[in-house]
Amino acid sequence: MNKIEKCCCFTGRRYIDASHLKLLRQNTYDIIKNLVQDDVTDFICGGAMGFDTLASQLVLAVRNDIPKVRLILALPCKNQTQGWRKTDINEYDRILRLADEVIYVSDEYYEGCMQKRNRFMVDNSSHCIFYMPTPRGGTAYTVKYAIEKERSIQNALNLMTD
Repeated sequence: MNKIEKCCCFTGRRYIDASHLKLLRQNTYDIIKNLVQDDVTDFICGGAMGFDTLASQLVLAVRNDIPKVRLILALPCKNQTQGWRKTDINEYDRILRLADEVIYVSDEYYEGCMQKRNRFMVDNSSHCIFYMPTPRGGTAYTVKYAIEKERSIQNALNLMTD
């Protein structure tokens, strides 16, 4: 991976409210493009369903136009998709094949590996884009950690104040 100044990570809910999807997609795409203009080239996604998948798809879309953009997957464990629906696994596998780099923070799932993955992403980024319509769960933990680490944070939905 590049220096953290050139890296941005994403954190967000696994379930995206249908009423948020269009705005969330457009805002996240715009934020990515703006960061690329500021010489951020590496985008770290956690591989979960929901916002992580959307962010990965958008990074790949930007990479189609700007080849210096890199998608880095920071995955909590090798069996992350256990219990997922087949369609979600298919999209996960597609993104995995297209990623520029894949990092596993653990071989197997254990309690705490998701938080370890989230800290890894923040520790290796200078920017954090988030989708958090309500301040709870792993996303709230990760945003709080990013603030503590003095990372630049951007709310992809603009429902909550940064």
